[in-house]
Amino acid sequence: MAPYMAEWDEKEIFPVETMRKAAQLGFGGIYVKPDVGGSGLSRLDTSIIFEALSTGCTSTTAYMSIHNMCVWMIDTFGNEEQRRRFCPSLCSMEKFASYCLTEPGSGSDAASLLTSAQKKGDTYVLNGSKAFISGGGDTDVYVVMCRTGGPGPKGISCLVLEKGMPGLSFGKKEKKVGWNSQPTRAVIFEDCVVPVGNRLGAEGQGFSIAMQGLNGGRINIASCSLGAAHASVLLAQEHLTVRKQFGEPLASNQYLQFRLAEMATRLVAARLMVRNAARALQDGREDAAVLCSMAKLFATDECFGICNQALQMHGGYGYLKDYAVQQFVRDIRVHQILEGTNEVMRMIVARNLLQS
Repeated sequence: MAPYMAEWDEKEIFPVETMRKAAQLGFGGIYVKPDVGGSGLSRLDTSIIFEALSTGCTSTTAYMSIHNMCVWMIDTFGNEEQRRRFCPSLCSMEKFASYCLTEPGSGSDAASLLTSAQKKGDTYVLNGSKAFISGGGDTDVYVVMCRTGGPGPKGISCLVLEKGMPGLSFGKKEKKVGWNSQPTRAVIFEDCVVPVGNRLGAEGQGFSIAMQGLNGGRINIASCSLGAAHASVLLAQEHLTVRKQFGEPLASNQYLQFRLAEMATRLVAARLMVRNAARALQDGREDAAVLCSMAKLFATDECFGICNQALQMHGGYGYLKDYAVQQFVRDIRVHQILEGTNEVMRMIVARNLLQS
């Protein structure tokens, strides 16, 4: 991916064929069971894979992490018929998936979502819209959280929609600061008819499914930040060695040496925190959700700081699009916002501390 990262960003190319090559290596359903085409690997394996891929293109890897989360949700909460209908073509990335939770009026307050699904016979009729959907309009399968019952989290169910269903449409492609190798659009439901057989789990189970998916999603997006920070440290290291000012390489300046040492130390600390949380999630530990929130908060904040410092070390060159460091800065800025903002991560951690 690395040789094409800048081109995909500039031309806003969704690199479908490259991702299908990744799927041939098993990266389309990394932690999905092998009987439906998944790789059956652990959450720790997944974190290491996404960190490595992200050094090549953070934006594309971040989309792949969302796709993997969707396939895992179908594999884990779907019945046998649903698993066999959806998972094989998603694991091979013949088809791509999008996760639809956020709405124009419900971001951090996800449990207040308004998209409604009225049951009529053996179908649901959906009305409403979703905002900021990664892959929206270009992907084939949409894992949608919608309201089938009363207010609050217990009224939410999870439906799987397919592109082409009557009443399913998309907004304009958003112009974004980063993440330009994946399209982002609103997803709109206007009397969209969905078979009851496309519901994952029971009615009212949707919010629980969404939150369990996001625990893994937070590890995945933190792992993408690690990869961007790792690549940025290497770019800074190279620039300090090559660039000369005041008659000597920047690498001779002790202040810059110390900053580089701090960047590497913060990266290793963040990496250990993410991998610890990945293990906890894999083992089903009681504290897994709060460790995932801590890891997402710490790693995405620290890694953005590392990338930003690497840009500063490049001076004016760091602000040119010819230099990759600026793209890492742009691509990981949003990691502090999505999969639950870092303010919500603090809320989850604080709530856990004060309730225990």
